[in-house]
Amino acid sequence: MKKFQAIIDTPFALLAIQTQRESKEFVISIDFLPWENEKQKPFHSSHFTEYLAHQIECYLTDPAHSFDIALLPSGTVFQQSVWRIMQTVEAGKTLTYGEIAASLNSSPRAVGNACRRNPIPVLIPCHRVVAKNGIGGFAGQTEGDVLDIKHWLLAHEKQGC
Repeated sequence: MKKFQAIIDTPFALLAIQTQRESKEFVISIDFLPWENEKQKPFHSSHFTEYLAHQIECYLTDPAHSFDIALLPSGTVFQQSVWRIMQTVEAGKTLTYGEIAASLNSSPRAVGNACRRNPIPVLIPCHRVVAKNGIGGFAGQTEGDVLDIKHWLLAHEKQGC
């Protein structure tokens, strides 16, 4: 198993992407780097990560763009079920933690925890899951730079739809 890495500069964050090659290459994680890392030059370590960067550029141009990328998120059976539901939410639309919880006979808090543990944000669009009375959290935070990313992504998708 071979691992690759890429750094992709976007208007909302620097993305540190990890991929893994088995029989084919998969995205296994995306992390948001602090803006202090802006000196980190974007790079790609494989043809797949170059293709992924192109896919993200397509999303930035057209928020309704459907990613054609193989994902391999690591998580529990419950987390995987929440992440599958998130992947069905179209750009410009949202679901609440409670709506997802009801479909899984679970609780909104459990869904929120699954969202927090999403290893591949943006591609598995946890930003499209919101609270009943507001935006909710993002990556385990309810304020600060990371929540600004959720606001940016939702605004980007609303303007394009």
